[in-house]
This record gives sequence, C-alpha cells and structure tokens, in this order.
Amino acid sequence: MPQTATQVTMKGNPVTLIGKEPQTGQSAPDATLVANDLSEFKLSSLKGKKVILSVVPSLDTGICDLQTKRFNKEAENLGKDVVIITISMDLPFAQKRWCGATGSKNVTTLSDHRDGKFGESYGMLIKGLRLLARSIFVVDAKGVLRYKQIVSEITTEPNYEEVLQTVKKI
Repeated sequence: MPQTATQVTMKGNPVTLIGKEPQTGQSAPDATLVANDLSEFKLSSLKGKKVILSVVPSLDTGICDLQTKRFNKEAENLGKDVVIITISMDLPFAQKRWCGATGSKNVTTLSDHRDGKFGESYGMLIKGLRLLARSIFVVDAKGVLRYKQIVSEITTEPNYEEVLQTVKKI
C-alpha cells in the first residue's frame, strides 16, 4: 500500500499515512462505512448533496469532540443541500453513545473500523495506530472533491472558516 507524502505529526512526532491521497478536481473516492445501526453506508449515496467529510482519530478525545460539535452547530446554517459526515475508527456503538451524550443531531457519524478502506482511499490511515488523521474533505453535488485540508498536527483543530467558505462557494 502506498504512503502519502503529506507531513503529519501527533504531539510533535511524525506519523506515516497509508493510502493514496485524492486530488482536488477529481472524483471523490467511494467507500463503504458502518452506520450507527451497523448498516453499510456508501459515500456515493450522497451524490446530489454538498458533503463535508470531517475525519477524526476518535470522538472520545478533546479536539475530535470539539471539531464534531462545531460542525454540528455550523450545520444549522448551511442549508438542506449540505451533509456533514464525521468519520472515525470508533465502533458504531461508541459513535452512537457520543451523539446521544452531546445531543448532536446535525452530523452523521460513520465508522471505518471494519476494514479501514476509507482511510486507505483518502490516504489518512495512520500506520501502526489504526486511527485516521485529522482532515476535512469537501465534495460537491456531482461527487467531485473540491477541497481538502490535512491538519499537520493531529492534536490541533482544523481551519473551520476555510471549510465553510468553500462549501458556500460550490
């Protein structure tokens, strides 16, 4: 499996990302993830909507919690044509518990725990840790990747404003 060239650290220590990082302007890779009810969810089923893919290592960590809560709040002002998906390696049960505990109803949480194919397809699978690197991908209604943000230090928040401006422009 190829490794991505993007430099990412966790607490200052370099990590190796596995997979092929997609390029903007190309079709967004499809992946099958696991929903909170254990059903399969294909990203390609979102064609016709603008999609923010908010990728986090684990909802049970502080920054991931903040990131997902922030997108849950922002979703209220983005309109019905925008879908926000949070993807992590957390088990679907943990994701469902997190959503219930935080009252998050405007984001959909999906798990890549089964086979890590999303992480590989987007080049965000952290070698040796089986976690996903913090990143954001914006896909337009035609399924084309329009924006990506790979956060260089996993323990920091992404640039939310840049993501939101991109979604509003497409």
